[in-house]
Amino acid sequence: MTDTINHHYWQGTFIGDDEAARRLATLPTAVEAALGTPLDTETVLAACDALSRALRDPGHRVRERLAPHLPADSDTECEELLAELADFLDRSSLTRKLRRELGSAAPQRLNRPDAKETVYEAWAPVGLVAHIAPGNAATVAPLSLIEGLLAGNVNVLKTSSSDTFLAQHLLAELAAQDPTGALAERIIVLRFPSSRQEWLRLMCAPADAVAVWGGESAVEGVAAHVPAGCRLVEWGHKISFAYLTQDAWADGATLTALARDVCLFEQQACSSPQVVYLDTETGNTEVLHAFAERLAAALDAQPAPAAADLDPAEYAELTTTEHLARLEEHLGLTRVLAAPDGTWRVMADTRPALTASPLHRSVWVKPLPRKSLMATLRPMRRYLQTAGIAGSRTDTAELSALVLAAGATRVTPVGAMTAGYAGEPHDGVYALQRYSRRVAVQADERFAATACLDDLARPAVFPPATGPLLDKAAVQDLNRGVDRSDAELYFRSGGSTGKPALSLFTYADYDTQMHAAARGLLAAGYDPARDRTANLFYCGGMYGGFISFFSILERLGGVQMPMAAGPDHRATAEMIAAYEVDTLFGMPSYLWQLLHEEADLLRSYGGLRKIYYGGEHFTDAQRRTLTETFGIEVIHSITYGSTDLGPLGYQCTQSSGSVHHLHDDLHTLEIVDVDEDRPVAPGETGRLVFTTRARRGQQLDRYVIGDLGRALPGRCPCGSHAPRFELLGRLGEVMRVATYFLNYRRFVAIAGESLGYGGELQAVLTAGAVREGLTLRMESAHAPDPDRAREAFLAGYPEVRSAVAERLLDFAVEVVDGAALSRTATSGKLLAVVDRRR
Repeated sequence: MTDTINHHYWQGTFIGDDEAARRLATLPTAVEAALGTPLDTETVLAACDALSRALRDPGHRVRERLAPHLPADSDTECEELLAELADFLDRSSLTRKLRRELGSAAPQRLNRPDAKETVYEAWAPVGLVAHIAPGNAATVAPLSLIEGLLAGNVNVLKTSSSDTFLAQHLLAELAAQDPTGALAERIIVLRFPSSRQEWLRLMCAPADAVAVWGGESAVEGVAAHVPAGCRLVEWGHKISFAYLTQDAWADGATLTALARDVCLFEQQACSSPQVVYLDTETGNTEVLHAFAERLAAALDAQPAPAAADLDPAEYAELTTTEHLARLEEHLGLTRVLAAPDGTWRVMADTRPALTASPLHRSVWVKPLPRKSLMATLRPMRRYLQTAGIAGSRTDTAELSALVLAAGATRVTPVGAMTAGYAGEPHDGVYALQRYSRRVAVQADERFAATACLDDLARPAVFPPATGPLLDKAAVQDLNRGVDRSDAELYFRSGGSTGKPALSLFTYADYDTQMHAAARGLLAAGYDPARDRTANLFYCGGMYGGFISFFSILERLGGVQMPMAAGPDHRATAEMIAAYEVDTLFGMPSYLWQLLHEEADLLRSYGGLRKIYYGGEHFTDAQRRTLTETFGIEVIHSITYGSTDLGPLGYQCTQSSGSVHHLHDDLHTLEIVDVDEDRPVAPGETGRLVFTTRARRGQQLDRYVIGDLGRALPGRCPCGSHAPRFELLGRLGEVMRVATYFLNYRRFVAIAGESLGYGGELQAVLTAGAVREGLTLRMESAHAPDPDRAREAFLAGYPEVRSAVAERLLDFAVEVVDGAALSRTATSGKLLAVVDRRR
């Protein structure tokens, strides 16, 4: 609804004055109800990003609905305003803002800042933030409220009675992008004049923070209504200045850049220069006047300002300031240079004191030697914002330190004073921290394996993924469209399922994923305070295994011996013993070879207690051997993941075999039919389909990773709400041979159950002249007699028995040295199925 009667927006509904007055009286109750359910940061990011895309689409209905409320005089101005809003709302911009200001893209989660302690910290909302917006900046009101949403707050916004309805309708469109309704519940926008003091009092009375935009009188008017203990966040008027050294003030390019800073936004921005200081003594009037003339010429060369009528107060200040300055010319204090049409004025003043300008291309020029800078500027520190410095590199460094110490909060080059960057502090503080509280929970030893306290309280909820299924080839095609700025880190997969694939990451996304994997290791019982770890994953060839777990241990603060997998098993075993390693990280196939080839040395050492493995699985028989022969007490998956998606799942101390929890703060998981894009029934086996929520510049939605699995019902005994699933092999491990579908995992199970075999097993498919062949290769160090093994497989697998009986298949068991088994060159991972038919 867009009529001017219902011009307030209250938690999803447009209402009129009478209803707004009634609801204001019950505002505390509405706030308490909304705060009862935490707001996930992802909910805010997803809605903002959807609205950003809509604002960039020229034909989108959102733009059509907002058009009547845009406070712009031309199509160009409308497009600029919409572009400004779209840029702010873009997911990558907001994620950068969150990381910079609150340290994480999910700052509300209670994680352990030090993995060695069971202490949890997070940024929590203050509760209710009341925003008092100015009447002269169209985007300030809605964007201030969105900052409140990013911090998780309920927000009530006052807009000026002279404003358009942009804030109400933009925020209504934002709420409409959120199917959960959580955003609407936290958005209230009221439009009324400041003279309506009772409404202002009702807004502020239950607030936990009040953000005020405006000058001293505006702040004082609101402060009277701020209750004791409530945080008052002042976004007041500021004064900015330029400071030029002798070399700089003689440079024509510097003069032109300075003139642009003065003219851009007609000095309405707090970062616009109102005073230009020259690094010269106060008595040097000749230099002062000469520079003023050159600056006047530079201002005159700038494009004329758009026609605009000044209000009486602005006009009075402008004329009064100029006339007083002209009068002081007779005292030898000033010199005024002004455009004949009054569009600009330069006022040279021999007195260095900081003086506010009447704006509208009016600028003071004053002398201020750097030795006097602190004494002159520090008394005005409350009002200082930007210092535009022009000088040598050394001058810039020295002067930056001086002006910051005097009270300025920003230093820029001259010519970029009004420019900013994503995540920039505002007036010396981060807005999101002003709208947040840093909270902590101290727990006891029962929480040693709980990395994130939120996992015990509630599940992470994301909107369901949509769109077509993506396979590896489709994801590789998407890589070609990734912007260079979003491709900072390159990894290649191990190539166990075919040609090695390329994966691209930003460092920020990589950091997020490494922190997630680190939390997974804590859940699996890794103790960074006591465990001494040998990192034995493969490295080189752009493979990410070794370097990823180096990064994970770095984030955990765990003791690490970064040995990497190598062919010299004796040297590795000697280092394990020499450095008192008790925990091994690595691929099962490599760890298995290492332990058995150096069994005597490692058993004599006797210090190994934990194994965390990745990329493959240990069979039940292998686990028994590790426990009984080598004294290993803990055997857990280190992570379940892929090179392109990163960590997907983790094991807790209550998980065994191939059961994992989902990293539900990073991904959503679907399990779909093997042949069709439809969900399987609960508990049934299907293809695992992941959608990642933590990648910049890439849309990895509904990625069919190639693994089979099933969802496990109920909550895990560890207490976590994170969903669980069981891995049941890869699609490539199901072999179509001799008209039958045979599963590699079933051969592994028969080997363990019927033969007590704990070694590695490899299936080799060949195409004979008459029929296809299947050879199972077993390690000689652990294998039984091959004829006995063949009979056990035929007895335990009816389909194989039938294929052999029907003379469709040549089936054999071959005993080989473990080193002869085929492996990937990059990761050393065992190739479960080697298909030589093609």
